[in-house]
Formats: sequence, C-alpha cells, structure tokens
Amino acid sequence: MKNTLETRLGLFVALIVLASVLIIETLGGVSVFKKQYQVHALFNTAQDLKVGDRVKMAGVEIGRVKDIALTDNKVKISMTVSEDALKKRIRTDSVASVRFTGLMGQNYVNVDFGSPGAPNAAPDTILATAEQPDLNAIMAKLDNVASGVENLTKSFSGDKIDNILGPFTDFLKQNSGPLTATIANIRSMSAQIAEGKGTVGKLIYDDALYSTALTTVSNLQFTTDEIKLTLADARKVIDGVNAGEGSLGKLVKDETLYRETTASMTNLKEILQKINNGQGTVGKLVNDQEFYRNAKLTLQKVDKATEGLEDQGPLSVMGILVNNLF
Repeated sequence: MKNTLETRLGLFVALIVLASVLIIETLGGVSVFKKQYQVHALFNTAQDLKVGDRVKMAGVEIGRVKDIALTDNKVKISMTVSEDALKKRIRTDSVASVRFTGLMGQNYVNVDFGSPGAPNAAPDTILATAEQPDLNAIMAKLDNVASGVENLTKSFSGDKIDNILGPFTDFLKQNSGPLTATIANIRSMSAQIAEGKGTVGKLIYDDALYSTALTTVSNLQFTTDEIKLTLADARKVIDGVNAGEGSLGKLVKDETLYRETTASMTNLKEILQKINNGQGTVGKLVNDQEFYRNAKLTLQKVDKATEGLEDQGPLSVMGILVNNLF
C-alpha cells in the first residue's frame, strides 16, 4: 500500500512538472523569467496573427505577440521582446512585418535590423511596418491564373483548332507545287554555296578573298596606329604651345610680345589714319590730286620723248629729253 501511494505521488508530481513546462513554453519559454519590454506596430490587417505567436529577427526568436487590438482603423500589435533585443538589436528605423511560415497559416512578426547608425529603440516604441501580401489574396491570384490557363487550353481544343488551322492547311494544299519548287531552289542554292560557287560561296570559301580582307584589316590597323601617333605628336605640340615652349608657344604665351604687338598695331593704325587724312609725305602722295596730275603729265612727256629715240644718238637723246621735260 505504501509503494502504491508513493507511486501515485510521483506520477502526480511528474504531471505537475510537465504541465508547468507546457505553460511556460506557451507563455514564451524560459524568457518569462527574464526582463522584457514592449514594442508596438500598426498594421492594416493582422493576417490571422494570434496572441502568443513568435516575434523573430533574422529567423531568431526575440519575443512573443502579447496583444492584438483595433485602434484608429489600424491593428495595433503589442510585442514583448527581450532586453538584449531591445537595447542591442532593434533600432528606431527597424521595420516590422507579418509573415507566414507555411501554407497552414503559421504567422509570426518579423523585425529587421534597421540602419547600423540609427539609435536603439526605447520601450513602447511604435515601429514602422511593411504590409506583406495576404495568403488568401495570393491564392485568389493563383486561382485567376489557373482559370486563365484553363480558358486558353479550351480555346485550342475541338472545333476552334480546326477553325485556326483549316485555312493554313488549305493554303498548303493549294500551293504545294510552288512550295516544293521553292524548297528545291533553296536546297540547290545551299548546295552551290557549300561548293564555293557564286558570290556568296566565294565570300565564304575563297582563301584569296580572305587574304585580301586580312591584308585590308592589317593596313587599316597600321593606318590607325599612324593616326594615333600623329595625334599623339599633335598633342605634344599643343602641350608645348600651352607651356610656352618654341616660337609658337612664345607667341601665344609671352606677355611682352603681346604688349609689343599691340603697341605696333596701335602705331600702324595711327599711321594709316594719318595717310587717310593726307598727313605726311605718303599721305600727300596718296591724297593730293595735284601731285597725281603732275605725275600723269610727266609720264605723258616721257612717252613722247621716247618715240624718236631709236634713230638718235646719245647726245640727241639727252637734248630731246631736256627739251620735252623742261
């Protein structure tokens, strides 16, 4: 009798321990004995999330869902998370989302890490949220896709296939002769090309054409290299000019030469203005009409004086010139 009572007591204690373990696991495991904090998130829909469902970060459980309530046309989900997760993992810009782990609807709340430089979240922080597609909506879309595929297969069955392929088969029957001749011509042309005949065949099989093309490409490559060298030399010359080297560089960069050239052009401009105004000897020669008439008269006298010089001696020539000129 004593052994029976002890056995019953032992079984009763074992059942109590087992029930305690199950209750602790339901309430959140051994984390109920650790310090915990609450954070919140507002969603458009809870998507069949239940109190006690897990809260995870990168697949690791950090807490449980404590409460689900409606507030301001939103669903407010309150979560209890561990002290380590709140003070070291969850940040102010972390985003919460409701996800499911299988087709049976096992939902959980996922919280991402947020930005590395963002501050850690405080207790009772309301996290930003991201709405995930509802499983029911996904299944409805899949059902629509399946219906569309079914309708498509129906359109290619029975009489509709005959309606689509009928004109095509009639066309083949009516033009079987020309189509056969066309295929024969194509076969003949492909055979000639394979034998190296015709323009296309020579382009493909003629070694001389290949050598010519290779030589042309080589010459083009050589010409390209020469152009590159020429451009490099031209670039060196331009760099030298920009650096003030050589005659052209000094002409471009030398400030003294620039000032002297500017002064010379100014002086030349003043001289031309004086000539145009009739100042100085050259100005008078250019602008004096009396000088022009005298020069013209003198040339006329010289012309008359030279008319009889061929048959006259030197002294006679001098006398004639003196008489005509003076």
